[in-house]
Amino acid sequence: MIDTHAHINMLENPELGIMEARSAGVEEIIIPAAVESDFEAILDLCHRFNKVYCTLGVHPENCVEFNNNTAKKIIELSKDKKVVGIGEIGLDYHYSKDNKEIQKNCFINQIEIAKMLDLPIVVHDREAHLDTFNILKENNCKKVLLHCFSASTEFMKQCTKEGYKIAIGGVVTFKNASNIKQVALDIDLSDLMLETDCPYLTPHPFRGLENSPKYLGFTLKEIAKIKNIPYDSIENITNKNAREFFNLEGE
Repeated sequence: MIDTHAHINMLENPELGIMEARSAGVEEIIIPAAVESDFEAILDLCHRFNKVYCTLGVHPENCVEFNNNTAKKIIELSKDKKVVGIGEIGLDYHYSKDNKEIQKNCFINQIEIAKMLDLPIVVHDREAHLDTFNILKENNCKKVLLHCFSASTEFMKQCTKEGYKIAIGGVVTFKNASNIKQVALDIDLSDLMLETDCPYLTPHPFRGLENSPKYLGFTLKEIAKIKNIPYDSIENITNKNAREFFNLEGE
């Protein structure tokens, strides 16, 4: 399995989290940055473990911190082969809609960096589906992963029609998560990747505990059940999707 979105650096014990993930069959992990101050620490963690990679970017909740120096740092650090994308970037209107224009500018600036570096983008979209989609289209984005997808199956189809990929995490295991269960049912496997978004959104039956990549198999198992497709088939296809999308090289 490949965990395409795991905030390993936020775990109580990141090293243990990686080792436990390996024991649970998670072969590769991608750590997304959310704030500039974490860039170097995340890269250091990646270099200490084989098959652990990262994406660099500023989360929309931290958009006021993004500036020209941040952009220069992303560009410089992205020369490192452990950096496989720009993210997580995007829009989040859950807590505040007062800074929409700042969020949009931050998002667009980081899209431009990704295009300049020819790197894929990992997108955070929370209660901002239409604006997110419009920005991606207007900026002619091609290699896009919508992480922790939370919209409808109709919106999913709009996104995959544009070539965007969808990542599903532990929410799909929640009893009343009807929307994401429908997305899991309807999505073509060629458009799907897996994630934990640890330490958040721990899958059933471990809700309430710190999430970790070691729990990724519970998400995979639920999707296999929903789609009535063998576990191994989904694992193989989602692994292939992630390796191709992030251009992961064997180590």
